[in-house]
Amino acid sequence: MWNVPNVALTRRTTLLAGAVLGAAPLLSGCSDDSGTPRARQAAATERLRAAAAGDSTRLLARYDATLAAHPALGPRLGPLRAEVARHAEAFGARPAGGASSPGGGPTGSAGPSASGASGKPDASQESGASPEPGAPQKAAASKKADEGPAPSGSEVPGDEKAARGALADAERRLADARTRTLRTAPPDLARLLASVAAAGAAHAYLLTAAG
Repeated sequence: MWNVPNVALTRRTTLLAGAVLGAAPLLSGCSDDSGTPRARQAAATERLRAAAAGDSTRLLARYDATLAAHPALGPRLGPLRAEVARHAEAFGARPAGGASSPGGGPTGSAGPSASGASGKPDASQESGASPEPGAPQKAAASKKADEGPAPSGSEVPGDEKAARGALADAERRLADARTRTLRTAPPDLARLLASVAAAGAAHAYLLTAAG
């Protein structure tokens, strides 16, 4: 007879605890949307885009160092450097007076943009297959290793032909790395990467062509 209230209290406590535990996932799901597939895909795409912008910015620095060491190469390297600068901007890098001078020499360089906004299509808004977990970081690390640090003026070969060859090697390595990245990139960014990789391969050819 005296145990009836205790039994009723225990039952009410159990039901209340079950209700709280059942609502916990709903509450946590409403409080944070950063773990949704869409958010993860957008973040992965932005990391790929930022890595590509950094790669183009470092390549641009190689052109600047080469032009500083060999000003006579300006007419030949100027148009290629200008195209690399446009690639960097397409990936979201911010120009810092990065137009070429009339003689083809550099007047500035591009730096990575925090927002990545440059009026170019944003692949993070494009629907498509989500990149594999960890793939963007691996691809970025691989490309950075392939690209290597931008050389200072003292590291540019003293011979003009050798300097052009070093630039061609950098263009070729980066083009190959970007081609490998296509598998993990969403459609819109993959198209941009493929286009820039093709341009890089063409640059490598032009840099080593006779004349």
